[in-house]
This record gives sequence, structure tokens and C-alpha cells, in this order.
Amino acid sequence: MEKVSRKNYPTDLTDSQWAKIEPLFVGMRKRKFEKRELVNAVLYLVKTGCQWRNLPHDFPNWKTVYSFFMRAAKNGLWSKIVNHLTGDEPTKVIIDSQSVKTTYAATSRGFDGGKKQKDASDI
Repeated sequence: MEKVSRKNYPTDLTDSQWAKIEPLFVGMRKRKFEKRELVNAVLYLVKTGCQWRNLPHDFPNWKTVYSFFMRAAKNGLWSKIVNHLTGDEPTKVIIDSQSVKTTYAATSRGFDGGKKQKDASDI
């Protein structure tokens, strides 16, 4: 396996982050690149939004990263990682204040700017 000999990117996993998900990679075939480096490349792509072919050259070849990503998606690895890190139940819920206001005061009243009059339901 090829060791990482590159400068770290802000999107790279820390040692403690990798330690949390590393057990999910046990039993996978050993290839030329370390699984951590392939995950780092995917995280870089997701965070920056760059195209596969524009992946920096100090990561594994984009075709290798793409193949890893697609195999992991197909066998459910990404879902396993998310569930492993977050658990099956959400820990937080966000309620938008606009949503709360509109559900409380919802009526059929409206205004048509083009006609400059109230809806027929209000007349």
C-alpha cells in the first residue's frame, strides 16, 4: 500500500476521526492505496465541489477514487459510516420560525399583485 506523502488538506480526517470509522473497513481487500486516503479524497471532492477529473494530483488517480466511491455507495458503506457516527436516531431537530408562524396563522387570504385586489375567497 502506498503511504501518504502529501500536505494535509483541511478536509482530511484527523486520527481520532479515522479511528472511529476504521473498523468499518476491516475485511475489505487491500489495494494499492490506503482506505483512509481514498476517504480523504472523497471528502475533498464533497467539500470543494470540484469535478472528479480536477482532483488534486497528490490524491490517488480520480478513476481510482471514483471507483472506490461507487463501490462504497453500492454496498452501503457511506450509510454505515453515517449511522455509525450519528446513530440511527437524530440528536437535534431544527424548526424554522417562519414555518411555525405560517402554520399558526394559515388562512386562505392572499393578494394577487397583478390584479391589485384580494382573492375571491376573501370577498
